Amino acid sequence: MTKIDKDADQIDHKTCRYICDAVGERLQQSMRPEPALSSRLQQLLDEMQRRERDRH
Repeated sequence: MTKIDKDADQIDHKTCRYICDAVGERLQQSMRPEPALSSRLQQLLDEMQRRERDRH
């Protein structure tokens, strides 16, 4: 077994899931909402999506 495997065995899946969920909730609370994209950036993204659709 590698060191990572041994470390993973020290906490059970339920506890690991609880910790991950708690960290995710904290991150969501502390992060600011993303500002709206600039019109130029939105245009570029739209163009990229259009080209992707046209390729298929």
